[in-house]
Amino acid sequence: MTVNFGFQKVKEAEKETMVQGVFSKVADKYDIMNDMMSFGLHRKWKDIFINEIDSYANMTLLDLAGGTGDIAKRFIDKGGKNAIVSDLNKEMLDKGKGRIGKKINKRHVKNIKWIHCSAENIPYKDNSFDYCTISFGIRNVTHVENVLKEALRVLKPGGKFLCLEFSKVDNTTISKLYDFYSFQIIPRVGSLIANSKDSYQYLVESIKQFHNPQELEIMMKDVGYFSVNFKKLFFGVVAIHSGYKI
Repeated sequence: MTVNFGFQKVKEAEKETMVQGVFSKVADKYDIMNDMMSFGLHRKWKDIFINEIDSYANMTLLDLAGGTGDIAKRFIDKGGKNAIVSDLNKEMLDKGKGRIGKKINKRHVKNIKWIHCSAENIPYKDNSFDYCTISFGIRNVTHVENVLKEALRVLKPGGKFLCLEFSKVDNTTISKLYDFYSFQIIPRVGSLIANSKDSYQYLVESIKQFHNPQELEIMMKDVGYFSVNFKKLFFGVVAIHSGYKI
């Protein structure tokens, strides 16, 4: 069986290793590339995303594919009790942990834990977390359904799943400009800054190949989430998906 790796078709068993190779290559420059590619807007999107959490005090969070620690940090800053950052890529985890460790914030060091694991196979018991999040990571997994099922499993009853991911631009003119920027500019910047044009070629292709918001909404409902919805930001460049566990 084959799956998408950007515009390529690869064997299902090979995708995970190939994706991890991409992130291992760019881990050192990941943060600066995010700022350059989005003109800093990814920070605003993450601020909006974390505000979709209903309450923070005494709440626990599992952030999947969250190696940078951006979401966990925001959750703790808002008053969350504990956050766990999980990522399958050790280089990304080490980079995120090291960056947060340099900040003089005892709550970040004390209340954020780091776990090396796959979002498709979460090493926690059922009904463990109040919130489960994934930002700009779900399109890189081999089996999206497995991630949705695992997130649902580890959520407590009444818990909330939130996903921030690139989406589909609705406006035709903006879509053309966005595609030009994505395919003509971003890989070149990736080559100059991160010394890895191919990695950023894959990343922009993965955005183009990913499910549209309506498809992801159906998938979430099919695996058992309720009150599922999504909202687009910045002309549809990104979307926030949410759903609850009964």
